[in-house]
Amino acid sequence: VQLQASGGGLVQAGGSLRLSCSASGGTFSRQAVGWFRQAPGKEREFVAGVRWSGESTSYADYVKGRFTISRDNAKNTVYLQMINLKPEDTAVYYCAAGPMSSILVFRKADYWGQGTQVTVSS
Repeated sequence: VQLQASGGGLVQAGGSLRLSCSASGGTFSRQAVGWFRQAPGKEREFVAGVRWSGESTSYADYVKGRFTISRDNAKNTVYLQMINLKPEDTAVYYCAAGPMSSILVFRKADYWGQGTQVTVSS
C-alpha cells in the first residue's frame, strides 16, 4: 500500500487548508484511512479516520467541528478539510491506512505515507 499526502502549507490562524491522501497498491474495501499529526517535540497523535467503504468516521476531540474527513473512492483519495485553523494545529500531517478497527477504534495504522507540513501562524 502506498500513500501520498499533499496540500500542506502556511496559513494564518482562522484560515483553511485541504489535505489530500492518494492511495494505491492495495485493496481498501475492508480498510480505513486516517490522518495523524506530529508537532515538534510531541508524540504523533490521531486526527481523523474514515472507512473506505461506508460512512463511519472518527475524530479526535481537539478537531471536532473544525476538520472534516471525506473520501472519493473513484479517485482513491481521502481528504482532510481543515477550517478555523489554530497555531496549535501546526504539525506534520501523515495519512495512514489499516484495518477499520485499528484506525477508527484503536487509532493505529499499518501503512504510512510521507508527511505534509501544516504551519499556522498567529
